[in-house]
Amino acid sequence: MPAANRRTFLATSAAFLAASRLRAAAGLKRAVIVGKPTLDNLKPIKEAGFDGVEGGVVSVDEAKAAREAAASLGLQIHSVIRGWASFNSANPADVEKTFNVTVDALKAAQAYGADAVLLVPCRIGAKMPQPWELNIKFDPATGKLLQVVDGDNAPWADYIAQADHAWTSSVEQVKKLIPYAEQCGVTIALENVWNNLWTDPRHFAALVDACGSPWVKVYFDLGNHIKFGKTETWLEALGQRSVKLHVKDFKLNPDGHGGDWANIRDGSNNWPSIRRTIEAIGYQGWLTIEGGNLSLQEHRQRLDAIIAGQ
Repeated sequence: MPAANRRTFLATSAAFLAASRLRAAAGLKRAVIVGKPTLDNLKPIKEAGFDGVEGGVVSVDEAKAAREAAASLGLQIHSVIRGWASFNSANPADVEKTFNVTVDALKAAQAYGADAVLLVPCRIGAKMPQPWELNIKFDPATGKLLQVVDGDNAPWADYIAQADHAWTSSVEQVKKLIPYAEQCGVTIALENVWNNLWTDPRHFAALVDACGSPWVKVYFDLGNHIKFGKTETWLEALGQRSVKLHVKDFKLNPDGHGGDWANIRDGSNNWPSIRRTIEAIGYQGWLTIEGGNLSLQEHRQRLDAIIAGQ
């Protein structure tokens, strides 16, 4: 190829790639978490260049007022953090209480103008294998664990029993929530947060599918699962079930065993690879920063770098 033509080709290719990235990024919006959105705490978020926020569970009237405040600044409250539920509690009163709080979260989301509620269905406290010991196998029809490690699983019998109960109770309670979600027009977005459950992405995907409704999807955290495997592997396995993404990072120890939380782009996540995977699964939506001790401006700049594929 003549030099002039080669330069033209490279320039055209670079321009096409840049345009493609801009088109892909156009569907990604930037957010941070606030407990109760108010005009005072929303203003610096807008000034830092974010597009919206994730709010907490508040009354319907408070959510309506927060929605107006956000709209006045050109911000959107896109989801609600319901957080931990206790659907697997042995106490029926606890199950009823945690169910009712989740209904309140769906109503608050509707009033906010949000389209999803982040819900962690339950957690268990049984001793479990270390992440690097895990080799999960399960019955796809029932979700029941067949093994958690290779070889003898007898030492993990209590963990397996608790995990199986968590599956059954979570599916049961989430199915009961679906009519409320449909009425509010709000998706129940299940999140897995170091609750000792569903440590294999295929198992978590099967849990979501077992709920049998388009109103039940995934809120995937890009930092929560590094100790169990590559974030990209989780994104690929969950695919279009993921309707929201939290942006977080975790720094593994040099041997890959254990570690600690880190600011985004300071941990073990391969962000350019994750960004490509986000595009590959067709995700277009919110990227919400969770945690970290950076300024709002620094967080936004780092999130912009991730969106740009850096």
